[in-house]
Amino acid sequence: MEQITHFLDMGGYATFVWSSYALTAIVMVGLAMTSLRGLRERQRLLQQLEAARPARRRRGEQATNAQ
Repeated sequence: MEQITHFLDMGGYATFVWSSYALTAIVMVGLAMTSLRGLRERQRLLQQLEAARPARRRRGEQATNAQ
């Protein structure tokens, strides 16, 4: 049990070390949430844009339909 306490104390720098870990974790979670939110918004926008435009023919379809 003493080894765990010694480890968690971080040689007297526990306040700095653990607060740094906590801040890093908060920033990483925030970045992940922001990225996922942006991804969902862009996916919705792409779906709207694809639904609004007319269907395009492919090059192979144009050649076979013309004959």
